[in-house]
Amino acid sequence: MLFSSIPFLYYFLPVTAVLYFVLLGMPSASMDLKNGWLLAASLFFYAWGEPRHVLLMTASILLGYLSGIWMEAVISRAGKDTGGSKARDRQAKWTLVLCILMQLGLLVYFKYADFFIRNLNGLTGSSLPLLRLKLPIGVSFYTFQMLSYLADVYRGEVPAQRSLIRLALYISMFPQLIAGPIVRYSEMAGQLENRTHSLDDFAWGIRRFVLGLSKKVLFANVLGELCEAFKTSGDKAVLFYWIYAAALALHIYFDFSGYSDMAIGLGRIFGFRFPENFDYPYIAGSITGFWRRWHISLGVWFRDYVYIPLGGSRAGRLKGIINILTVWMLTGFWHGAAWNFILWGLFFAVLLILEKTGLLKYPGKGRLLSHVYVIAAVMISFVIFDAADLKEAAACLAGMFGVGELPAVSMECIYYLKSYRVVLLAAAVGATPLCSRLTERMRRSAVGERLLNLLEPAVLAALLLLSTAYLVDGSFNPFLYFRF
Repeated sequence: MLFSSIPFLYYFLPVTAVLYFVLLGMPSASMDLKNGWLLAASLFFYAWGEPRHVLLMTASILLGYLSGIWMEAVISRAGKDTGGSKARDRQAKWTLVLCILMQLGLLVYFKYADFFIRNLNGLTGSSLPLLRLKLPIGVSFYTFQMLSYLADVYRGEVPAQRSLIRLALYISMFPQLIAGPIVRYSEMAGQLENRTHSLDDFAWGIRRFVLGLSKKVLFANVLGELCEAFKTSGDKAVLFYWIYAAALALHIYFDFSGYSDMAIGLGRIFGFRFPENFDYPYIAGSITGFWRRWHISLGVWFRDYVYIPLGGSRAGRLKGIINILTVWMLTGFWHGAAWNFILWGLFFAVLLILEKTGLLKYPGKGRLLSHVYVIAAVMISFVIFDAADLKEAAACLAGMFGVGELPAVSMECIYYLKSYRVVLLAAAVGATPLCSRLTERMRRSAVGERLLNLLEPAVLAALLLLSTAYLVDGSFNPFLYFRF
């Protein structure tokens, strides 16, 4: 079920919210009862598209629940052992490794088995049959959340969760189940046990959700149509390739950040505070800055659970470079079981290494030049990211740089540029903090504050109605990150 769908907006969400707040108003209703209702709603939400995959997620939850309790018991027994700290550490680490391997085994089997079989066949000339398993929606997201839980228990940051309902809700909570943000268990443990609700939080959540819905429906979906028009065009030109790259970069941003906004807003409605996932990444002046603003929760996860445990940059320059390459290869592979995703991750790794070592001097040396460098690099990267394979990625990059006998401009290119120029311009402005800063400036004056308080409900209602009209009338409503 998509957030940007009529069944979710006008059936699932109202029923879920009304019954939740009915329970909230009952003094006798415990927090576990409210959590239980959200858990039931989340399982129904996930089962809407593919009921069989609920069994896989349930298996992951049960495995993680038992693993956490078992690992805590092993660590506790090891702590009482007189064999010394090294023996205790070794026993605890091997327990953690075993628990992680059990979780990753499910992810690897369903997401990467065919990738490994296909490449093994190519290398050895064998003809092993592909499994052709359907990828469970959101499996990469909820697996990473379970891994964060196990790591937090191992580190002693939180005790193992004895309530199966609370742990299951943390993993399956519908606002962030299928596309994040990736929320660390240590951030959520207290909220699962006790959280506050207020009218202000409810209103803030509705506002954030509607803005995210508008970004998804009014920008991402429309820009996605332009990208599809390019792919099916028989009249390509160099300019058309660059229009596609720009539209694709904006499409991915509004698609994913819009979904993150909706998730954060939904979480606040039910009393949860999720971390921010985007912070206007296209205004960054370096690739390092870009990745501090783009998919923040994923970057923090890899930093805390992979990069730092590998040693980060503390073990010297060479070890630091190897660690960056490892993390970004895994980041690319996390996005998809294909070589173009790995290349996408390594592309960013090389740029980050060049910036970190000072070999790339442009970032920060001239504001305009650094922004041009970031935007161009990101556009190139997303062309690689969106390609079906390396061959298609190479063909797109060749077209962008005029390799071959492509014309600079074509009639179809001009037609689509004129047709989508307003959306492209509005999206480019919307990807900057300009509107947010103007709103903040207005709130500094009493007159501006009153005007915003008067206009905001009408604007949000208009955006909701317009988005609904688009959803009713249109059929193009994909979500890119479902395949991850």
